[in-house]
Amino acid sequence: QVQLVESGGGLVQAGGSLRLSCAASRSTFTITVMGWYRQAPGKQRELVADISVSGYTTYADSVKGRFAISKDDAKNTVYLQMSSLKPEDTAVYYCNSYYDNRVYWGQGTQVTVSS
Repeated sequence: QVQLVESGGGLVQAGGSLRLSCAASRSTFTITVMGWYRQAPGKQRELVADISVSGYTTYADSVKGRFAISKDDAKNTVYLQMSSLKPEDTAVYYCNSYYDNRVYWGQGTQVTVSS
């Protein structure tokens, strides 16, 4: 099993920055893929970015050039650095991991971007 705990959400003005953290209960070096998803009110949950065990990253088109995902295997933590935030980035952000053919989710952290 993998337990995930997110932190770092909050309220920020448009154009500002936030960094989300996701602490995993097992070594991120052993987790196949870790990622960040988000869900805005009335919308489906969508992939924001993910990172493989080897460090390969993918991003949603809407966040390319503004967000950066990274991981620190020594701390078992994945980060999402969000810059140039827009009101449409407002959502609950969830950490996700794919390990041993199972998907795990964190509890989510709210990000609100005011205009």
